[in-house]
Amino acid sequence: MRCYFHLMSDDDTILDETGVEVTDIAAAEAEALAAIRQLRDEDDEAEEEWQGWQLRVTDWSGHVLLSIRLDAPPDRREHEVSRRVDLLS
Repeated sequence: MRCYFHLMSDDDTILDETGVEVTDIAAAEAEALAAIRQLRDEDDEAEEEWQGWQLRVTDWSGHVLLSIRLDAPPDRREHEVSRRVDLLS
């Protein structure tokens, strides 16, 4: 399944128009966490710069499958996984 990784805040949105092909929601979550780690590795002040932002993983229809806050510490990052079984099987 193709997933799209959108960066969103209350004031701005950076849309992923290409997406990434993944096998399941666990693979989408791994891709999302890797992208967040990369943002943090590239910039020591990323946590402050991304205050209030989320990485939202959506399916082709725009349904949010996963949402991860960018300003949470990596070991305490909260995320929600949608239960959209019909698209994941």
